[in-house]
Amino acid sequence: MIDLTRLDEYRENNRLEAKLALGGLPHSIWETYSAFANTLGGLILLGVAEYADKSLHTVDLPEPERLIGEFYCILNDTERVSANILEEEAQIHTVDGNHVIVISVPPAADAKKPVYIGRDVFEGTYRRSGDGDYRCTREEVTAMLKRAARARQKNE
Repeated sequence: MIDLTRLDEYRENNRLEAKLALGGLPHSIWETYSAFANTLGGLILLGVAEYADKSLHTVDLPEPERLIGEFYCILNDTERVSANILEEEAQIHTVDGNHVIVISVPPAADAKKPVYIGRDVFEGTYRRSGDGDYRCTREEVTAMLKRAARARQKNE
């Protein structure tokens, strides 16, 4: 976990993504969820703005409980997200009087990869590189599917 009181010292990277979320749950949260799950895992922060100098700062996030409810509603809908791999509940923290939602996404076990959004594994699978989420190539997805099959065979 990061020290949210020193948020301005952090930058987005391969394990940290900040999302403003003032207009509701951002659609891009699912690409980040998939990307973190398919790589090293990471933290998604809702209610955090990235300034021009790349520093992170809290904003006044309205109705954080509603956002968390919406997040879990979508996360547990297998038509929209292939798997809920979260090990910890999303948490609401108060920083400088503002609410910040912290979602800790672990790396998925090989047997559960790829974690993807939507119904098409080849269109909805993402990976994290630097501070960005990138759609996986067909070859990358195929490799994950093969590793998953081998991992499931080992567990049988």
